Amino acid sequence: MVSAQTGTITSRDPVLFAYDGSELAAFAIEESARQLAAGREAMVVCVWQPADVGFTPVGERHFDADQAVEVQRAAEETAAHGAALAAKAGFRPQGMAVKAAPTWKGIVETAEQCQASLIVLGSHRRSGLAGHLLGSVAAAVVAHSTSCVLIVHQASRAAGG
Repeated sequence: MVSAQTGTITSRDPVLFAYDGSELAAFAIEESARQLAAGREAMVVCVWQPADVGFTPVGERHFDADQAVEVQRAAEETAAHGAALAAKAGFRPQGMAVKAAPTWKGIVETAEQCQASLIVLGSHRRSGLAGHLLGSVAAAVVAHSTSCVLIVHQASRAAGG
């Protein structure tokens, strides 16, 4: 529902942020704060898997990707960092590291479990062979989710919103 007074989307259901530690994921949180009512409950999810990590660790942290415990700790720290960004943007967030493969499946299943009415994620818009081989997490989330999905593109960032 859109508020006539503020023009923002209002809902009592939580929003789920798919956060991989990238600048684009941080920008997606920031941009969604302009679109959504303040004070909304949020889940900030970092999906991880051993060996094929799937996220960018925050800070200077280095770890052995073959050690699941280290990867999980790094994913938890990354989710906590995203939750801090979401709190700064006006949400009531909780960070969560989710072990899943493929990444889109972890996002969609967590959104269902949390009864999130909206999933927010950045789209890296990979093209060519890299885009074909890596696939698109955003496209897969849209295809498989029953929740609404807000995709923030790099072009939005370059244009300043």
